[in-house]
Amino acid sequence: MTSITDVAQLAGVSATTAKRALKEPDKLHPETLRRVQEAVDQLHYEPDLRAGALRGGQSRTVGVMLGSIIEPFFAQLARTLSQELRRSGYNMLLTENEYQSEQELTELKLLYGQRIGALILRPGYGDYSRDYLERLHGRGVFIVQIDYRSPDAPYPSIMLDNSRAVREGVRYLYGLGHRRIAATGKFDARLHPESRSFTFPSAMAELGLSVDPAYEKVIFLTEENAYLYTLGVMRLPEPPTAIFALTGASAAGCFRALQELGLKVPHDVSLLTFDNYSWMGLVSPGITALEQPAGDMARAAVQMTLAALGGDVPTDHRVFPARLVVRGSCAPPPAQAVVAARAGTRRSRAR
Repeated sequence: MTSITDVAQLAGVSATTAKRALKEPDKLHPETLRRVQEAVDQLHYEPDLRAGALRGGQSRTVGVMLGSIIEPFFAQLARTLSQELRRSGYNMLLTENEYQSEQELTELKLLYGQRIGALILRPGYGDYSRDYLERLHGRGVFIVQIDYRSPDAPYPSIMLDNSRAVREGVRYLYGLGHRRIAATGKFDARLHPESRSFTFPSAMAELGLSVDPAYEKVIFLTEENAYLYTLGVMRLPEPPTAIFALTGASAAGCFRALQELGLKVPHDVSLLTFDNYSWMGLVSPGITALEQPAGDMARAAVQMTLAALGGDVPTDHRVFPARLVVRGSCAPPPAQAVVAARAGTRRSRAR
């Protein structure tokens, strides 16, 4: 690796002069500066920014760990985070934990090896990384969680108001006449500890509804799992009249399964989802979605991070509302489903 000493030797100056040419070029004679710059270009020299930050006592690098960098929501988060950090003179190191704390622990060790000064983290599920996060925090690394908050985590967070959004979605489907509603993912404290799946049954109960046990399944919310889930519930003797996809990735799986089954949205079944991905406005009918303000959430995370790096460490938890984007994928349930639901209600009353 080319060093500043190599640059100095080629330019015929001292290492101190070569360093000054990079940091304080206005203090050098133009001819000396020209020789150093030519040596830099010829040797393709790049300064070690991390080493400089360590000598100066402050890192200019922020680690960002997201759930899955291929999902559009996280891609938008990453892009906005990068833009905002770069605008403030910071570098960003990006990685993913695939929603698992085991993978998170491995990636955390790699990030800390790069001497990050702060970490913007979408936590994975499980406790494997908890102790290491606490050690990082104790060593002065500021941590802010985004999109998901680990149980009892002491770090500030940036979150969507998931409970409110789930209730809004259920009420919206209820208002259209739906009573048999399925959600892609049952709450599980270890495997799927998400507030959306946790809230769904209570949101149904608030409207006098219960979740059919046949619709409940603990799944990891990938497109493929949602595809298989939808195939299963729509083949039941009494399938749901509406499916509530709890992520944009699972919505894609639901939509693919419905197409494969020859079911028309919303004539045969309504589809509501979280996340407002671009494809949702391109299909026919368009998919009604609860949109997350990814850009605003990313900017809030950077604001917290910059404040902490400046010495004013935030401790608050910011919550953002979702926005319901109504398209054409939700409509009143099929007439036969309404008749069956009324008959079921009469039978339950007779008992």
